[in-house]
Amino acid sequence: MVLNKNDEFLTLDKLKNGGQAVILEILDTNISIKLIEMGCLPGETVLVRMTAIGKDPIAIEVSGNLIALRRSEARSIRVKPVDA
Repeated sequence: MVLNKNDEFLTLDKLKNGGQAVILEILDTNISIKLIEMGCLPGETVLVRMTAIGKDPIAIEVSGNLIALRRSEARSIRVKPVDA
């Protein structure tokens, strides 16, 4: 994948509450099947609903599902932020 200077890519754990992003890829093959089964597919828009006080877990909404992810799992999802 060729990146432009203006493109910003990061992992899901870096988004703040209310942040939206498009899923680009899942980096950890060990949990990719689990995440895909829950609707975390490349091209889907994900919304961070809330983060626990200790920053773990993170509640996200994707494909109409509300999912709680460990921060380590969220770190394995590469996303591109969506401008609100």
